[in-house]
Order: sequence, then structure tokens, then C-alpha cells
Amino acid sequence: MSKRAETEITDLLLAWNEGEPSALQELAPLVDAELRRLARSYLRRERAGHTLQTTALINEAYVRLIDSRRVRWENRAHFYGLAARVMRQILVDFSRRRNYQKRGGGLHQITLVEAFAVEPGNDPDLLALDEALRELATVDQRKAQVVEMRFFGGLTEKEVALALNVSPETARRDWRLAKAWLLRRLSQKSK
Repeated sequence: MSKRAETEITDLLLAWNEGEPSALQELAPLVDAELRRLARSYLRRERAGHTLQTTALINEAYVRLIDSRRVRWENRAHFYGLAARVMRQILVDFSRRRNYQKRGGGLHQITLVEAFAVEPGNDPDLLALDEALRELATVDQRKAQVVEMRFFGGLTEKEVALALNVSPETARRDWRLAKAWLLRRLSQKSK
């Protein structure tokens, strides 16, 4: 994405903050491709035969993001970070409903190493990862946000640093520590 497009997205988000009605209409086509990439990335990690489609995930994310008028958008990275969190929550909710209907049967647990290996054949236990991320957030909220933005949102270290208002080295360190913490946590739960 060009610097001009990045700036345009940030400007439109700020205009949306100020209540400019046309800002959202101009913003939607600019962020659509990235939201589709995020959605496809999430859905590749889901089990085979998952019934939620890319378009449905994006539409639900749009509805939730548009409905969140309390959010004061800071920039493009902030928007994509929150979009990643919203999509993850949609999939977790979908998975919970599915597992509730099945009464918890057939869950497949994986290690964090397997979850971080982004390959189409993976079927991570999104609920276990979500639970571990929630636990991490109680210990260190920023590290949990870094994982959401890097792993789920696909943001770079620089973009995460910008969104969280920290140095790139801090974002890099948080990423390393968070991965180690989650790996340890998920391996303890699988025993």
C-alpha cells in the first residue's frame, strides 16, 4: 500500500471521528482489500468445512466496527488492529456457538508453534488460543494487543509500534515475550 493511500485512510478515519457522513463511504473501498486478506487469513486457520465465509466475516466486522462510534480512530494501524480483534472475536463467538451445540465434542488442541505456522492445512483451537490471550491480557495488556495485531491483524512491527505508541524495539520485544508466554501456557493446558 502506498504512503498516499495510508495517509488517505488515516485522514478518512479522522474525518469519520468528526462525524463527516461521506468519510465512511469513501473509506470502505479503500480498506476492503486488506479486510478481505485478514478474513481469508483467519479462515485458512479454521477447521475444514467451516461454514462462515469470507464475505460474511467481513460484513459482520463492518457492522461491529461501524457500530463502535465510541472508538476514536487514531490511524490506519489502529483501525486494522481493531478490525483484527473484531474478526477474531466473531470467529471465537461462532466457534463457541458451534461447540455449545455439540456440547464440547471433538476439539483439537494444538501448540502455539503449530498455530504460528501459517499454513492452509492448520486447524488451530481458536478457543484455547483466545483463552490464553485473555489470560495474557490480564498479565500484560499491551503484549496481548501486540499478538492480536501481529498474528491476527498481519501488521508489521513498525505498524504495531505506531498503533500502540511504543518504539519498534518495544513492539519486537513484546512480540517475542508474548509468543513465549503463550507457547508455555498452551503447552501446560494440553497436558
